[in-house]
Amino acid sequence: MFSWLGTDDRRRKDPEVFQTVSDGLKKLYKTKLLPLEEHYKFHEFHSPALEDADFDNKPMVLLVGQYSTGKTTFIRYLLEQDFPGMRIGPEPTTDSFIAVMQGDVEGIVPGNALVVDPKKPFRKLNAFGNAFLNRSVFKNSLVLYSHVCCMSALPPTLAGYDFAAVLEWFAERVDRIILLFDAHKLDISDEFSEVIKALKNHEDKMRVVLNKADQIETQQLMRVYGALMWSLGKIVNTPEVIRVYIGSFWSHPLLIPDNRKLFEAEEQDLFRDIQSLPRNAALRKLNDLIKRARLAKVHAYIISSLKKEMPSMFGKDNKKKELVNNLGDIYARIEREHQISPGDFPNLRKMQ
Repeated sequence: MFSWLGTDDRRRKDPEVFQTVSDGLKKLYKTKLLPLEEHYKFHEFHSPALEDADFDNKPMVLLVGQYSTGKTTFIRYLLEQDFPGMRIGPEPTTDSFIAVMQGDVEGIVPGNALVVDPKKPFRKLNAFGNAFLNRSVFKNSLVLYSHVCCMSALPPTLAGYDFAAVLEWFAERVDRIILLFDAHKLDISDEFSEVIKALKNHEDKMRVVLNKADQIETQQLMRVYGALMWSLGKIVNTPEVIRVYIGSFWSHPLLIPDNRKLFEAEEQDLFRDIQSLPRNAALRKLNDLIKRARLAKVHAYIISSLKKEMPSMFGKDNKKKELVNNLGDIYARIEREHQISPGDFPNLRKMQ
């Protein structure tokens, strides 16, 4: 009787000690959360199981933008020199995912080769098939000595794979998402709008860079900034305004130097934000694991509720269709019974 009191006493006297936060999160995930996910088939509906590399990997930055917004130039500006396989031009030169990582030897690693490396956090990308992996390039750079791995991506017109799903996979694992816009071309295509919407639930990681701002006058720049905020407001539904950094992120002299002080201040703010990622990496991983646990908990309630409603013998197909059509009512009932916030539930249409 009251044996749990003794257990708590033993825990206080002999607590479990971990060398790093990542080790503790790995143990917690494998012993507590992973069995729940496997039992309720969480991985078939939402996200694949986490591996050790997902907890041990360095902070990553996801850089997303349309054609010719300066993505490759931005990465080169961060590195302060060229990197393997770099191509810059006014025409579409990047129609795939490109990851630039720290490496002992400079070179290019094809996507199919990297997804079999257990030390890298990209093994689960194998699920997206050759159509994705053949258009993915991973580049090792000696000069990337910091803990930031940059990935550049833009929405290809005919990708041959689920681009939004790949982007969502990355968004769950990166520490910062940077949306890059050209000050001369603010029109957001329908395709790119869908990409931004795929980043929903990760607004806390998102930052916006208004690039090539040195090529327009101050008065016009104010109008461009206002137009950008208005356009983003229609796509990103968040009560807080996304931080926008204004500047011209390349090594050439400014064409119109009137706003030099503004650009320098914005540049320093952005670099400080990126430099803070290694310090906050453990907290970000903890935050992401908590979000995953909340989703897994709600998913377990949904699957349990559906199983209870299913007949044991006859009429399973008809009952299945009925439950799928009435999934919204099941959401409402679970919300009332277990006092769960509506924001913790997965997308209704996706689940159906």
